[in-house]
Amino acid sequence: MKKDKLKVLVVLTSHDQLGDTGEKTGFWIEEFAAPYYVLQDAGVDVTIASPKGGQPPIDPKSALPDFQTEATKRFDADKELQTKLANSIPLDHVNEQDYDAVFYPGGHGPLWDLTNDKTSIALIESFWTHNKPVAAVCHAPAVFRYVKDSNGQPLVKGKKVTGFSNSEEEAVQLTDVVPFLVEDELVKLGGQYSKGEDWHSYVVKDGHLITGQNPGSSEETAKALFTLLSKI
Repeated sequence: MKKDKLKVLVVLTSHDQLGDTGEKTGFWIEEFAAPYYVLQDAGVDVTIASPKGGQPPIDPKSALPDFQTEATKRFDADKELQTKLANSIPLDHVNEQDYDAVFYPGGHGPLWDLTNDKTSIALIESFWTHNKPVAAVCHAPAVFRYVKDSNGQPLVKGKKVTGFSNSEEEAVQLTDVVPFLVEDELVKLGGQYSKGEDWHSYVVKDGHLITGQNPGSSEETAKALFTLLSKI
């Protein structure tokens, strides 16, 4: 692209309730932090948006010691990014034409809001229509549930995709809490779903569509997105 700087939009959930369990959810820190730093360190200008704007909710479990990575530690010490995150742009203020690609981090939150968000659905369709890369990791491929291609078919139909697997959902004991299972939904929509080992990095690319299976796939998903952007 003949531009001074690549621009990527990162869209986070605004939903903080884990079904009717009384527990909190939101986005998973690693799935935001790892891609953010991959892109920023590569010189990409990253904008953060969410349905409601302001501070997107962080899944409290993702801040536990067991889930810390180099990227999450860097985020914890990065006051500038924390301030930027706290001031995310409302999704309806975003214009697809201002960006070269869009990236959706997961966490369970998107299953409830972004999946059904008409602004998000229209935004993804606009990126897709203009041949711009669309990437999502872990639970975030759920955002494609109601997204259609230019022929009115499900965006993922006939495409190679991955996302949080049924076995991983079972491992975190939320199979009966989530509104639907990401793996089942992608298959139902006609996606050619595949997966790697549970909790290991696994990324699938099909044209301009890039999906990652789980939190550990976040960094590689962002790297695949940047590689694709570099070739356009």
